[in-house]
Amino acid sequence: MSNLKEIKPSTYLLPKTGGMRVPGLVIATTQMLENPEIEKPLDQVRNVAYLPGIVGYSIAMPDIHWGYGFPIGGVAAMDINQGVISPGGVGYDINCGVRLAIVNEQYKNLSQDNCEKLIAEIFRSIPAGVGHGQHGKGLSDSDYKELIAKGAKWSIEQGFGLEHDLEHMESYGCIDGGDLSAVSSHARDRGRKQLGSVGSGNHFVEIGYVGDLVDREIASAWGVELDQIYVLIHSGSRGFGHQVCQDTLDDFVSKGYAKSLPDRQLVAAPIQSEDGKRYFAAMAAAANYAFNNRQQILHAVRKAFHSILGIKDQDVRLIYDVCHNIAKFEEHEFEGKKTKVCVHRKGATRAFGPKHPELAPIFQSTGQPVLVPGDMQRCSYLMAGLGNSLTWSSSCHGAGRARSRVKSRHAWEGKDLKRHMRDQGIIVAASSYRTIAEEMPDAYKDVSEVVQAVEAADLAKIVAKFIPRMVLKG
Repeated sequence: MSNLKEIKPSTYLLPKTGGMRVPGLVIATTQMLENPEIEKPLDQVRNVAYLPGIVGYSIAMPDIHWGYGFPIGGVAAMDINQGVISPGGVGYDINCGVRLAIVNEQYKNLSQDNCEKLIAEIFRSIPAGVGHGQHGKGLSDSDYKELIAKGAKWSIEQGFGLEHDLEHMESYGCIDGGDLSAVSSHARDRGRKQLGSVGSGNHFVEIGYVGDLVDREIASAWGVELDQIYVLIHSGSRGFGHQVCQDTLDDFVSKGYAKSLPDRQLVAAPIQSEDGKRYFAAMAAAANYAFNNRQQILHAVRKAFHSILGIKDQDVRLIYDVCHNIAKFEEHEFEGKKTKVCVHRKGATRAFGPKHPELAPIFQSTGQPVLVPGDMQRCSYLMAGLGNSLTWSSSCHGAGRARSRVKSRHAWEGKDLKRHMRDQGIIVAASSYRTIAEEMPDAYKDVSEVVQAVEAADLAKIVAKFIPRMVLKG
């Protein structure tokens, strides 16, 4: 911590050293900064600051941990004319994100038998695990072109959802500029049968109840009440997005774009170059795939609630869907004037404040919902964005890992994990023992400390706290 300077509550300046073009900005509590595990991610924050065209700061959120090139929990904005776009600043799982739905039913009305049947039906109907997807022919190239052009609207037109769902998604569920011709045939083939699937690792469907309301006015505006059932869905672009990232990394490295960078994993092409434009077109295609993926997962969840509990689709209300692995062109105020930049958010969430023109009418007076999953035992949070200019209106995306997957797996080896979680009041359905072992609650930081840092730094404010009770893991 010796070279960090606190400039605001939970906001620290990491001074420029070496070839850094801008300082670092770290959102954290004192306790977080005292953890020796933070040193490697902070090195990545410094490395990101070397990228050409970076504007403002290289930013770390309180859930920061080691990632590919960029730290997970990293944010960086690039000048659209002089800057670069970096696949490592987006991540392999393009538009990995979270969506929240609130069910018009109180959790106390669910019996244990209801809970068992509900999570079993969701596990039966939503493919989960490495490579798993739907059976059948899958997406044709014409399907791909339509879903890339329309975003989540394509799935809704196919019968997977409600028209008003679109107003409850970041960018209305569609990022402009996607182009199928920028995507390899291998990427298309990997994604053909994976729409509507959770995937593996830290992806999940989580169900529980609203345990606390912190900002009752905003909660009321969004229709969130105590003890209501909630659903959190965490998934992304699956094999489609992964292959887009890998193809681009291979291409950029082969063309020499990694030269002069402190870490070749940061490899980046100029935004205005043909290579930069091609990556953005492929990334936007994968992002729109991910919006459709989460839309179809929500549809399957709605059908399960109807099948088991008789709850209608419209009574499983989408509150919001956020991206947390994305690069987007946005206009922000910087040094007193409006500036258009390409904001990389890698394990970070957009957090626009009230009256932002991109938000739907329902969020104009409240700011954008920010969804912060924790782990599968403690809690998750719903927050409202404040539009903080220091972080390009960005916030955290979750708890962040406290120990590696390997360490977590070894720590829980040989134990009955489902029984352990059941003893804590959590029903876990998963396709593999390994996934549960890697995702046990103590593998993650305390999400309550993370959101406290976010709130203290004025990035977003806490609206509600969620308590998990049923979890589907890949």
